[in-house]
Amino acid sequence: MLENLTDRMSHAIRNLRGMGKLSEDNIADALKEVRTALLSADVHFKVAREFVEKVKAECIGQEVIKNVSPGQQIVKIIHDELVQLLGEGAQDLSDKRPLRVMMVGLHGSGKTTTSVKLAKNLAKQGYQAGLIACDVYRPAAIDQLETLAQQEGFPVYTDRDSKNVPKIGKAGLKWAKDQERDLIIFDTAGRLQIDEDLIVEIRKLKDTIVPDEILLVADSALGQEAVNVAKHFHDAVQLTGIVLTKLDGDARGGAALSMKTITEVPIKFMGVGEKMDDLEVFHPDRMAQRILGMGDVVSLVEKAQEQIDEEEALRLAEKMKRADFNFDDFLSQLKQLKKMGPLSGIIGMLPGMSGIEVGDKEENQLKRTEAIILSMTRYERAHPQILNGSRRKRIADGSGVTVKDVNSLIKQFGQMRKMMKMMRGSKGKKLMKQFGNMGGGGLPGM
Repeated sequence: MLENLTDRMSHAIRNLRGMGKLSEDNIADALKEVRTALLSADVHFKVAREFVEKVKAECIGQEVIKNVSPGQQIVKIIHDELVQLLGEGAQDLSDKRPLRVMMVGLHGSGKTTTSVKLAKNLAKQGYQAGLIACDVYRPAAIDQLETLAQQEGFPVYTDRDSKNVPKIGKAGLKWAKDQERDLIIFDTAGRLQIDEDLIVEIRKLKDTIVPDEILLVADSALGQEAVNVAKHFHDAVQLTGIVLTKLDGDARGGAALSMKTITEVPIKFMGVGEKMDDLEVFHPDRMAQRILGMGDVVSLVEKAQEQIDEEEALRLAEKMKRADFNFDDFLSQLKQLKKMGPLSGIIGMLPGMSGIEVGDKEENQLKRTEAIILSMTRYERAHPQILNGSRRKRIADGSGVTVKDVNSLIKQFGQMRKMMKMMRGSKGKKLMKQFGNMGGGGLPGM
């Protein structure tokens, strides 16, 4: 996520960390890199300029703290300024019940999908969601909303015969009250660009339904144009928040840094994938850490707590301690890992791992591994030692891989089990002690 911005900022930060003494000249040189990183990631030029000026002013007036290098102090200042730029503190939605939420945005920004994602996200807080189909122009828009919502168990109000959006909104409110829904989400129509008809329609709908929240669903891949879109919508209907979508793609990330400053509207959620669970609350401090390559351990832990079966995890941990670990257990681990989302997203949350590329090759390797294990019989998974040549050939044919791939996986699995046995008892403690003394404390950057 935000790889372009993170890579460039991480490079600039590495140069800053090595600075022994601070002077106006070397600060200016270092901050040129930061400014270039921001501009190349599509951050609005005014925002980039003001950001660098603020950091420079803070650095020059900063007292040197004992035991902290000047470079580290600058990194801390940049982090704090990034948090301010993104908007300090996660922004909650209104706590009113029933809560009326109007979703607006351009065509293709992901409004319909995000509407259902938001319903699912807030359902975890006890909301009973109902959705109102107010996009009467895009072909199959109503069908899409119905399909996605029904898959998640949410009812939808539709009127396929009417083109009067305010009237549909009013009737939808009555329907939601009859259905005892305390979260009402209005999925409105978009356009390929801002036009007067769109503005007039959403203003009339707003006046009719009186929403508690008006959320702009903005495609982060639009870059600086997303900022202009946000400003137009805010001037028209007074937005209360922004949902940034497609942050899992090749978005440069500049929109996230520019929107809050230009529009003074907080970013409240971000879409990080295509699944209905892939909508996260926007935490400015965590985003700043990701951008600077510091990872986001808190979000990773929250994701793990939400997706991983605690009893199953404890069972597997106990089996690892006993070195009694088979392919069934390995398969269970793979499935739990997949629940947490794409591997690239997980790696990006680990401190110091932002520079490591995880692409289709690595994702496909996980799928191949799962396919190989699923081609084994239950007895073979529980007793890997019986996997002779003919069994391996059958497994390779069944999973669509080569015998060499099967041999490689079995070899790696054997090495893993051997390592588990070594970790038991006094030998394991000695090994861990030696490992801890390597390079000043284990794996670099971990």
